[in-house]
Amino acid sequence: MTQLVHSIEARNLTKSYSEVPAITDLSFTVAPGEVVGFLGPNGAGKSTTLRILSGLLRANKGEAYIQGISVARYPERIKPLIGYMPENNPLPDDLRVIEYLKHRAHLKGLRGKKCRDRVESVLEQCDLARTVRRKLIGALSKGFRQRVGIADAILAEPAVTILDEPTIGLDPHQIIQIRKLIERLRGRSTIILSSHILAEVEVSCDRVIIINQGHIVASGTPHELRTEFFPKREFMLQAQVSSTALRQALQPFGDSITISERSNPLRTIEEHWPYYQLSLPKQSSIQSDQLLQTLTQNNISIREIHLHQPTLEDIFFAATKRSWELEIKSNQATNGTAPKETTPPDPS
Repeated sequence: MTQLVHSIEARNLTKSYSEVPAITDLSFTVAPGEVVGFLGPNGAGKSTTLRILSGLLRANKGEAYIQGISVARYPERIKPLIGYMPENNPLPDDLRVIEYLKHRAHLKGLRGKKCRDRVESVLEQCDLARTVRRKLIGALSKGFRQRVGIADAILAEPAVTILDEPTIGLDPHQIIQIRKLIERLRGRSTIILSSHILAEVEVSCDRVIIINQGHIVASGTPHELRTEFFPKREFMLQAQVSSTALRQALQPFGDSITISERSNPLRTIEEHWPYYQLSLPKQSSIQSDQLLQTLTQNNISIREIHLHQPTLEDIFFAATKRSWELEIKSNQATNGTAPKETTPPDPS
């Protein structure tokens, strides 16, 4: 028996609205059991892609597969395999939570004891059983409504769960609850989720796909993307010293350290102290205590020194910025104009 390689596969997906491209030749795969974050600025094509994968939208070109089955050609076979929660989840305000979930279970083909068992199971999984099971949906907070949406998505124990902005509009406590819920789903379903809460994506996801203007601009684990976009080790230093004196003090380390002055991100009372970024090759073995010892031996007053670990937010901005820069260069080459200094649009 052949082992399933991909739970989700997108091959050259292209979709336009009134001749305006939303996504162009988008291709990626998601392995069984993976939790993948699907990221991008507003208007990048995230929701369009997820709706094509769920069978709610037809691509102009390309093919989407769930469990190896074509979404476009066999929609009736795909529906039982997918649980989908849209970005703006439409819920009926006049139904109680348990009534709504039973109704949705019937629509998904669940009957009798299996229906009752699955409804009770998702109420427990989504922490709805003891708190809001008999409340009207219209009376629920945003956080509970999101949990009801996820409970609906996982009712039929789908092989693939697609969550479009499950944490949108939630407060920090509610976001943590959704994170715990996604963790409980790990291993039971392949999950692809879109979110603007990048710190949550980094905690919850095995891998990240970043798109911009309908194209994939980065894909990999957070570690792989850090290596790709930040190939150097970076130390942040706040010290009462000029850049010239700092370079002189660090001469024992040779030319391996590149020094750049940065604006002070802390805005503290010592904000008049210069703030520096020290960049070293990834393979360098130099540690912060060695830098600290050398600087203090040169009588340099130091407020802070630490190794900077790029966050997923840093990766996101680096990936989208690079895609803007490549597009600008491509346009200049097409138009025959000479390259010039251009600031790409803010991807946020």
